[in-house]
Amino acid sequence: MGTTPLKKPSRTWLPRRLAQRFARSERGVTIIEFAIVGPVFFAFIGATIETALAFFAGYALDAAVIDTSRLIRTGQSAYISSEANYRDALCGQLYGIFDCDELRMSVRPISSFANFSTTDPVDPDTGAWTMNNTYTAAQPLQIMMIETYYKWPTFFNIPGLNAGQTGDGKRLLAAAHVIRTEPF
Repeated sequence: MGTTPLKKPSRTWLPRRLAQRFARSERGVTIIEFAIVGPVFFAFIGATIETALAFFAGYALDAAVIDTSRLIRTGQSAYISSEANYRDALCGQLYGIFDCDELRMSVRPISSFANFSTTDPVDPDTGAWTMNNTYTAAQPLQIMMIETYYKWPTFFNIPGLNAGQTGDGKRLLAAAHVIRTEPF
């Protein structure tokens, strides 16, 4: 009895069979799904953490301005008689999370509570500072305007979720306090 020769598989049979096996296999599906969803998930988690840090930094800046404005209000400005002294007092309240050299501040008298206006500290197109630091020593019973600004760095720039960003991609934090000094 003779044997029939084995039929050689056609060239299209092997790739088709591999493609069918690949389509039926569920190994590695999780890693592929994670590769699709993971970057978006981590970007939103990072943006949430960054936003929380920016809110904390804004609160810390506001609290520091309020605390140091009390020194001006109560006539202790002899201890902070210059812009450098005020910066030192302010930076001592900021938990070390700010680069104090990058703070912009203005301490100046105003004519009344109704007539105050804040300065525009940043160029909206480029994000460059347009404000210089100013410090005017307070007199008794004088209305003082205290402004402090800081450009907080951002890392996650998700389109549509970048409120408060300057032209250079940083978030502008601001704190302002208007007080009347005591009769010291």
